[in-house]
Amino acid sequence: MKNMWHRVAVTTAMIVCVSFGLTRIAQSAEVAKLDAVTKARCVKILREAVRSDEFWPSMHAAEALTLAGHGDEVVKLLTPLLPLEEDDQKRCGLARELVRAGQRQHVNVLLTIMTGEDPHGHIHSCESIYKVFEIGDGLALRAAMQPGNPIKKQLMAAAALGRWGHPQAMKILRAAVSSEDPDEARIAVWVLARIGDATDVALMRKNISRFNDPLVLAYFENAMATLGDSAGLQAMAQMLQADDPALKVYAATFAGDARAVKLAPLLLPLLEHEVLDVRVRGAQTLLDLSKPNTALGKDQIVTQDVFAATAKNPRYSEGSIVALADGRLLFATTEFADSASDFAKARIIGRTSSDGGVSWGESRVLQKSVGKLNVMSVTMLRLTDEGPYSGPIGMFYLVKNAHDDLDVWLKVSTDEGKTFGDSVLVTNQPGYHVMNNDRVQRLSSGRLVVPVASTSDVSKVNHFVSKCFLSDDQGQTWRLGKGAIDYAKRGAMEPEIVELAPNDKGSVRLAMYMRTQLGHVAVGYSHDAGDTWTKAVDAKIRAPEAPTTIRRVPSTGDLVLVWNDNFTAGAGHGGKRSPMSIAISKDDGKTWKKVGDIETSKKHTYAYTSLCFVRGRMVMSYYVRDESTGRISNRFRSLPISWLYN
Repeated sequence: MKNMWHRVAVTTAMIVCVSFGLTRIAQSAEVAKLDAVTKARCVKILREAVRSDEFWPSMHAAEALTLAGHGDEVVKLLTPLLPLEEDDQKRCGLARELVRAGQRQHVNVLLTIMTGEDPHGHIHSCESIYKVFEIGDGLALRAAMQPGNPIKKQLMAAAALGRWGHPQAMKILRAAVSSEDPDEARIAVWVLARIGDATDVALMRKNISRFNDPLVLAYFENAMATLGDSAGLQAMAQMLQADDPALKVYAATFAGDARAVKLAPLLLPLLEHEVLDVRVRGAQTLLDLSKPNTALGKDQIVTQDVFAATAKNPRYSEGSIVALADGRLLFATTEFADSASDFAKARIIGRTSSDGGVSWGESRVLQKSVGKLNVMSVTMLRLTDEGPYSGPIGMFYLVKNAHDDLDVWLKVSTDEGKTFGDSVLVTNQPGYHVMNNDRVQRLSSGRLVVPVASTSDVSKVNHFVSKCFLSDDQGQTWRLGKGAIDYAKRGAMEPEIVELAPNDKGSVRLAMYMRTQLGHVAVGYSHDAGDTWTKAVDAKIRAPEAPTTIRRVPSTGDLVLVWNDNFTAGAGHGGKRSPMSIAISKDDGKTWKKVGDIETSKKHTYAYTSLCFVRGRMVMSYYVRDESTGRISNRFRSLPISWLYN
């Protein structure tokens, strides 16, 4: 094998390599400079190919058009074809490319095929889900990864889960590199080329000598090239000039993943090749290499104060983020005017990002201040279980009229957050009902649960009891649950709800985690989906008087906890809300293992976290209070789920 590929001297013809240094997200921006004629030729090839009778090359052309910025054409062309297609494998191809083109609600098609009775489309659906960086709730993929399923299904499920940080999935893929079955090894290296790292090169180089099939060898060499191996890059260059069209297709495809800009001249002849897929992959990679790589790095952490405090608006806090069907993020938060007090004038505003949080659009008002004091503390949530990007979006928020009058209201959007309908009262009982931001949960049963900490008058009583308001009709009507949780001193405050594994009888079990004044987080349990609750106990999580956020990681099923790992007896509020820490639980909250701190400044405090999972990332917001000025900004943070396990 060492002598199979010889070094190729690459000369520059119509293309020259230009370096612009580092991009804004600290990735190499070396690009291939295409002239206008070549660029137009590439796009023409793709537009013709997407209309071809050769199905899979047409799907590859659709992918390439989307990556080249022509996703609107793909949506227009493929949308009417999807409901007409009966073959599940082809339905996967159509749905996948619609998702990639910005219609992410079609991931539901892939998830439905994966769990369907007909196995014809199972492997294709897992592969497509992996390719578009989605996993749904992760349950079906975790089941598909288990022994007893067809090995290709296991591997493609592992690929999807591995891309979302599942450590065992990565072990399965790396073990498959050493498989005696060439197909298993080929699939494993193909996946690891994209979601592995440079340490995988040695494993691939060790195992490549066991195979003689040129196509299997091609996968190994191209995968190593993608991970930065110089010998693999030499082999990739040779394959671009090989006689076998399949070798050209694979090398051209991997060349884009490898950002092999210096091999771009070898892609030019592919545009004239007689095989359609060769032309398509050549055109795709030339166009791809002609643009800076602005994709988020696999291990990249994005952090910025999207809503920065000013003299006019000294507080931005209590936010929530939802992923929209077109791939954008909508970040809603509370904007306070003139004062940082909980009782200052405030409204709900929002900004959107189309690049995973690197940049953000202009602010717009989502909910004006209709309360006598303010509106604040927003939750953005899909109200149905139609899929991760489907169904109406609910905007829950507080309307504050007085120290004895605070209620949760709901407005619903059916156009992905562009507009919101009439308001619905959730907390239909007298009192002062505190609901933290990003707290409303939709259970597996479909029930909506709004956890609140209630008192009759915050200025006179200031003792809170936690309870839940429930809806079983997608938020149209609400009722107060039968039970409540009290605790010592100021009581059970700022509750957070998480659904646990069902009990032996199949009942929906919940845990409610609450802020206390006793130096720890308290927890109580419900065995009837939030209607009644057990007495609260110490959750064995030390904390100051501050809220916690707990969610389930879709890829692994573990619980993740975000809180302030600090307590100082006798200090105000039990100590500062710093550091901001993260822990995981593999046993549904019985025990916790701290992963690390994400904020440690002693000059700032951090709290009121929102958390969702988007394309393999923990997407968060939280307030950052400058202790010297008292101003509070709302920070965005996106970090890969793999950070929890590495």
